Amino acid sequence: MSDKFRWGILGCGNIAKKFATGLQAAEGSALVAVGSRTQENADQFADQFDVPTRHASYDALVNDDNVDAIYVSTPHPFHKENTILCLEAGKAVLCEKPFAINQKDAQEMVDVARAKNVFLMEAMWTRFLPITVQVRKWLADGVIGDVRMMYADFGFRAGINPKGRLFDLNLGGGGLLDVGIYPVSYASMVFGGQPKTISSQAHIGETGVDEQAAMIFGYGQGELALLSCGVRIKTPHDAKILGTEGMIGVVPSFWNGTKATLTVGNQEEVVELPHKGNGYEFEAEEVARCVRAGKIESDVIPHDETLALMGTMDTVRAQCGLKYPMEQE
Repeated sequence: MSDKFRWGILGCGNIAKKFATGLQAAEGSALVAVGSRTQENADQFADQFDVPTRHASYDALVNDDNVDAIYVSTPHPFHKENTILCLEAGKAVLCEKPFAINQKDAQEMVDVARAKNVFLMEAMWTRFLPITVQVRKWLADGVIGDVRMMYADFGFRAGINPKGRLFDLNLGGGGLLDVGIYPVSYASMVFGGQPKTISSQAHIGETGVDEQAAMIFGYGQGELALLSCGVRIKTPHDAKILGTEGMIGVVPSFWNGTKATLTVGNQEEVVELPHKGNGYEFEAEEVARCVRAGKIESDVIPHDETLALMGTMDTVRAQCGLKYPMEQE
């Protein structure tokens, strides 16, 4: 492995551009290759980010000996196929969230990573933001006592486009997989596991996807998480964690935030921890650390938690009556 940790990007959509931008601030990392389904798309993306190697196929990218890890940024239904392609070629993978369409697909991906002894991680970049690390420290130190309840939401109002990714069932559209995974994953982090009980409702829109959804999660000692998401409703994007001795607020935009407020009694502490770039750099640095250490998963979001999260999402969708065409088999 070279001094620089060398990245390839599979897929050239908007999220790939965000990751490429973040990589510019990632310590010791370099974007050296991109792979697309056409040479034109690969060249356009590479020109924008000054990427030296442009592959006109995913196969060519995964077989590039100058690439240490690949970021899979294709739409949700293709994550399994694309990730396994990379893993079979021995390439470490950072797979964009949601990790897969469902737990079954996620399990297949993890099984290959374990069989091949190759690193694989879900790209839940929120976990690696400095402010999220601070929140975890406060929770671990017990500064707000026993956590009893949390709120988190992520919703935005998009215009309906039946052929666009957000509103197409064939592309895993809807709010739950696209942005609902953020509050669901945050709850998993806060409570250290998945809920014992799940109660969910969603509004299914004219294209068949969930346009807005709400969830109540119950945990072993009566703790509660109240979560919501949507693609046709703008929400505050707040997260609040309530304990017996105080509270933590990550407001606004907990999913990419830089500021958190700790309140204990009458004392309030505000902590601001800026990003170096756009925030994606921190997950990239985690991948590099883990791969260089010979690990096949991250302690921050390990395989078993990713699998459990997909199981929770499966339950939520089942309660809402949401099934994708590729699951009809």
